[in-house]
Amino acid sequence: MMKRILFVMLLGLVVVSCEKNTENTMTLTGNIKGLKKGTLYLQQLKDSTIVVLDSLEIKGDGSFTFTEEVENPDIYYLYLNKKDNNDINDRITIFGEPGLITVKTAWNTFDTKAEVTGSKSQEKMEEFYEMTSKFNIKELMLVQQATLPQFQNDSLALDSLQNQIDQNTIRKYRYALNFGLNNGDSYATPYLMLAEASQANPKYLDSIYKGLSPEVASSKYGKMLKELLDKN
Repeated sequence: MMKRILFVMLLGLVVVSCEKNTENTMTLTGNIKGLKKGTLYLQQLKDSTIVVLDSLEIKGDGSFTFTEEVENPDIYYLYLNKKDNNDINDRITIFGEPGLITVKTAWNTFDTKAEVTGSKSQEKMEEFYEMTSKFNIKELMLVQQATLPQFQNDSLALDSLQNQIDQNTIRKYRYALNFGLNNGDSYATPYLMLAEASQANPKYLDSIYKGLSPEVASSKYGKMLKELLDKN
């Protein structure tokens, strides 16, 4: 009799758990290798303020799971307070969407070597930033060169460096715009255009917006891109 009661109770818990999940449920799960103690926060930017959606105390095991209803694919953050008396804590940016998203990382490289799988929007965002980081590194190298005495005392050499910096910036914008034109079915596209190419010629951004799929155009960042174009 007792076994039967326990079975019914367990079945009830499973049913309740399943009822909570919908087609819009994001399940964010993973493991933080080596983390013995800390607090992990699921955060989101709302009205220019980062708010905490959920939190989890971690003691001795770095495994975690968060669930959140996602009306539109959107940017979320995993913020780790390691409680190690270090003011520098860590935050992972995740393009959340309905479904199972897995995060694998380690306590000492939390944000620098995190592996996020299960989100198509995340994949596109990482593809974009992997390429644009190369442009950023080149610009930094050129700027550092320009501070050296041999360039500071040679106006022609300095002008040449400035020209290279300008050309690198143009190539970066060109890549961003081509990315937008070629990825109209990705929810990451309007977000990236707003974050990285909002100063581009409005006619190019308008072409990107017109190339968005109906679902992406009606999403949060699709609407924000439309608002930007209307202002311009």
